[in-house]
Amino acid sequence: MNISFRDLTVYKKAFSLAMEIFEISKKFPVEEKFGLTSQIRNSSRSVCSSVAEAYRKRKYPAHFISKISDADMENSETQVWLDFSLECKYIDSKLYKDLLIKSEEV
Repeated sequence: MNISFRDLTVYKKAFSLAMEIFEISKKFPVEEKFGLTSQIRNSSRSVCSSVAEAYRKRKYPAHFISKISDADMENSETQVWLDFSLECKYIDSKLYKDLLIKSEEV
């Protein structure tokens, strides 16, 4: 059986979260287009790409650890942008908590 990175639970959850953030960020103010909107979309998507890259490097422990560390770093960055989104009142506290829980699961 040939397993793909797309079959990994962590990838599925990270991808789902990135897509949810994408949809939510469509409602952010236009002046945030090159700021918060771009940053939160990029960091959430980078979690997925780093997981995929780590999966491909799984036979090389140092490379695998490096890529998994990158995924964790990008996930932490996404949480920071969620903090800003809440404080700027672009999302409410209920949505913030839901997204943060999903991010922690990743």
